[in-house]
Amino acid sequence: MRVLFERRLAGGLALSCEGGPLGSLMLPLAWTDRGPAAAVTPLSYEVLVELAVEIAAVASRHAG
Repeated sequence: MRVLFERRLAGGLALSCEGGPLGSLMLPLAWTDRGPAAAVTPLSYEVLVELAVEIAAVASRHAG
């Protein structure tokens, strides 16, 4: 994804990324390869669930 800008939020740094037809979405820096070194394990189930919730929220805003 193309990064549009970064923003400091209460939970830390986040990146606004181009989301294609759904518009843009804000991702925590920890979910990207732009922050500290990647974890040694694959993405956890919990992180994927959080990502799915964010994508569903963006999609519902554009469904109307």
